[in-house]
Amino acid sequence: MSDELYEEGMRVRREVLGDAHVDRAGADATEFTATWQEFITRHAWGAAWTRDGLDRRTRSAITLAVLTALGREHEIAMHVRAALGNGLTQAEIAEILIQTAVYAGVPTANTAFTIAQRVFDEQDGT
Repeated sequence: MSDELYEEGMRVRREVLGDAHVDRAGADATEFTATWQEFITRHAWGAAWTRDGLDRRTRSAITLAVLTALGREHEIAMHVRAALGNGLTQAEIAEILIQTAVYAGVPTANTAFTIAQRVFDEQDGT
């Protein structure tokens, strides 16, 4: 039986996050967490990220703002990389973090800036 929502979610997840990340998440899955990996692939990536209402740049901008606002530090680097891959520039990412700071707080945005800079440095080889 084909699960189109899962398959489409996996395609988009790989396009946005990269094969290495998705392969690592799959390899790290346990019997307990495999169900979770299937759920986020199907629902976050297959049902939300595939919708026509917003382009991937906009979805990445929203995702960075929300992750920053909620202090989800362990997800920010992954989504900074995804945002760059979805066409956002470093300057646009900085603007997203500044805008988020106004409404969500300077400490959370400060941490996000630090994480984003690490990602930029990794990509620049510095």
